[in-house]
Amino acid sequence: MGNGETIVFSIFLIFSGAALLSTLVLFTRQSLLVGYIILGVILGPWCTGLIADSTVIKQVGDVGIIFLLFLLGLHLHPQKLWHMLRRVTSVALISCFAFAAIGYGIAYVFGMSHIECLIVGAAMMFSSTIIGLKLLPTTILHHQHIGELMISVLLLQDLIAIVVLLLINGAQQGGITFNEVILMVVGLPSLLLFAFVVERYILVKLIARFDRIKEFIFIVSIAWCLGMAEVAKIPGLTEEIGAFIGGVALAASPIALYIAESLKPLRDFFLVMFFFSIGAGFNLDILPSILIPALLLAGIMLLLKPVLFRFLFTKVGETSKVGWEVGVRLGQVSEFSLLVTYLAMEAHLLGDNAGYLIQATTLLTFIASSYIVVLRYPTPMAISDKMRQD
Repeated sequence: MGNGETIVFSIFLIFSGAALLSTLVLFTRQSLLVGYIILGVILGPWCTGLIADSTVIKQVGDVGIIFLLFLLGLHLHPQKLWHMLRRVTSVALISCFAFAAIGYGIAYVFGMSHIECLIVGAAMMFSSTIIGLKLLPTTILHHQHIGELMISVLLLQDLIAIVVLLLINGAQQGGITFNEVILMVVGLPSLLLFAFVVERYILVKLIARFDRIKEFIFIVSIAWCLGMAEVAKIPGLTEEIGAFIGGVALAASPIALYIAESLKPLRDFFLVMFFFSIGAGFNLDILPSILIPALLLAGIMLLLKPVLFRFLFTKVGETSKVGWEVGVRLGQVSEFSLLVTYLAMEAHLLGDNAGYLIQATTLLTFIASSYIVVLRYPTPMAISDKMRQD
């Protein structure tokens, strides 16, 4: 079988399997991301071996993360962001620090190295943007307010995640050198300046002139996203950071919402590949050695997040009920945690046990959190018609 046929056959297996498994996942009220990861485990080299080499799939899936960060950036309008974040900055920072400390402590108890403990802790700081927002109804005024609070916390977590990615990128050669620090200090502002200059003097004018031609806007958006990803590599930054900055630069454009909506199907295609590759790379032989710490860490996250968020939100004037619901809806670990793990393992900062601990914990919280939310709160996929809200 030729390379082209192999790729086509692999994509056929992935999306046919995803269609079947997604049906089961939706019937059990889970996130589709869970289905993609489980499918990767089933089809990957550590189970059936139907897709023995997922290297190409992983490379294609990486594009999904680039689009994910680009779309996150598109929602970061500077003025709106400042207004939303002022109130919840303390909530986000304190909660991130607390969850990082818990992750560090659990990893330390189970004998992991200092750098592995730090990365495990960093991975525990974030909640899932995809799961949190997809399970949030939009037709009830009460939940519009909860949605604003969630988005504010998630955006701050996204910004912290960008910093973590920068640090991992700087440490890829075994340590952060003076030159890498200079690149981080100088390269990032330079990239921001470049993005906003190009956006203001080129992109805005092009979009204004040809905004009626949707296909052109679609093509330009993809070119800008991937172009910024490539430009970011010049000062030594990651492609993901470049795409994120490219999205932020366009956030103030009146057409940003259209761009975000039009690119979502493309993002979802590549994200299926990314999460499949995560599952395909999960070594089932290591599972017994990390199952107990993964269950412990997942359980602590699910239990403590609602408690801490309720406490913190009441301190900034929210009701206890609102704080608790936000905490339950943000009770899972994040897809960003998988990205942090993936990049840290590529940089040889994480051993297999630590990497699989984060992956297993993330998957367990995805499953448990989705189930808890659809049982207790209105969602677009709630079990009862009374609680189902679009």
